[in-house]
Amino acid sequence: MAPPRILVVGAGFAGVECVRRLERRLAPGEAQITLVTPFSYQLYLPLLPQVASGVLTPQSVAVSLRRSRRHRTRIVPGGAIGVDTQAKVCVIRKITDEIVNEPYDYLVLAAGSVTRTFDIPGLLDNARGMKTLAEAAYVRDHVIAQLDLADASHDEAERASRLQFVVVGGGYAGTETAACLQRLTTNAVKHYPRLDPRLIKWHLIDIAPKLMPELGDKLGLAALEVLRKRNIEVSLGVSIAEAGPEEVTFTDGRVLPCRTLIWTAGVAASPLVATLGAETVRGRLAVTPQMKLPGADGVFSLGDAAAVPDLAKGDGAVCPPTAQHAMRQGRVLADNLIASVRHEPLKDYVHKDLGLVVDLGGKDAVSKPLGIELRGLPAQAVARGYHWSALRTNVAKTRVMTNWMLNAVAGDDFVRTGFQSRKPATLRDFEYTDVYLTPEQIKEHTAATVIKH
Repeated sequence: MAPPRILVVGAGFAGVECVRRLERRLAPGEAQITLVTPFSYQLYLPLLPQVASGVLTPQSVAVSLRRSRRHRTRIVPGGAIGVDTQAKVCVIRKITDEIVNEPYDYLVLAAGSVTRTFDIPGLLDNARGMKTLAEAAYVRDHVIAQLDLADASHDEAERASRLQFVVVGGGYAGTETAACLQRLTTNAVKHYPRLDPRLIKWHLIDIAPKLMPELGDKLGLAALEVLRKRNIEVSLGVSIAEAGPEEVTFTDGRVLPCRTLIWTAGVAASPLVATLGAETVRGRLAVTPQMKLPGADGVFSLGDAAAVPDLAKGDGAVCPPTAQHAMRQGRVLADNLIASVRHEPLKDYVHKDLGLVVDLGGKDAVSKPLGIELRGLPAQAVARGYHWSALRTNVAKTRVMTNWMLNAVAGDDFVRTGFQSRKPATLRDFEYTDVYLTPEQIKEHTAATVIKH
């Protein structure tokens, strides 16, 4: 009898932790493990703002999936674009655009999330995100290019528009992005003698009334003070009404000449979730405490794609889409998969938040480990210590620590690599949000597939 086929979709924190545990705890031949991901690395997403600012190199936060000595997982280079839970088939678009059907006995949906957008005129065509490694590299090149072009221009209006930068989203990603990139431009402008540093202006806006409310009032205000001391204009209760290639219109009526709009206003579950036709909670798959998808045999989901009940909080709460929950859910789900294969009982996922860390660059940070409020250097030590310890391999830890030390000693560099320099890239280009199939298309693709048990 053929061993059961375990198909894991997504190589984020949740998917990789699940696969690693399966490789360690399943005996050879006990199950076939397949991982679907467009890239053969796990991205350490919380450090992307430091990649965008040049503090870290891209490969520092891209941890290879093939370094494990226990590696026996088959990796399919592509993305899942539909699931037929009745036929037990996942439809995959490879990086060559070939569409294939992948049968499974157990399916783990760890497809993560994409940048959440709204129906704002011009947003999808003119905004850039901070959700992928390519986006971080692109944003860095784009910001430095604006300094280069402003320095070369004789047109004062063009200079003004190129030296205004807008970040939308007052959560962790947006706050860290604005803080890190502002430090980059502040340090870079010293090498542009024709540019007046006073012309460079960063704006951070959010429709919410508070900055990072999860931190609490004291630390939220502390972060706000740090940003304003750096001359970052923070506007709360404000969003974007229209995004153009050379100007941005705010909902309070202001029109800002601007050619850099970075959109980090939250995340939404992967569009793959919608292809299952299952019940959702705020767009995430509604699953049991064991992370099983009700009504779908052999299907599990976790991480950003799933609304996993937060038993530690109770009262119907679901776990927030954070890295620490995703990693721990991956381990518990792997144990539940092994229990399913061995016909043993499953266990619930229970975990309390360890705290929150926000790295604002340099010596600035705010952190709340285990409920203890910190700011400044102690908070920075906790923030970087947490991120460093969470990196999966010693190679990644060495690269990150070396980059941090080099940046502390030698300062920033301002090299523009020319990444997609001739092609304006949109949110769709980076996150492939328009490639998913409808339920009817999925049925067409899976109709001819014969699943052998």
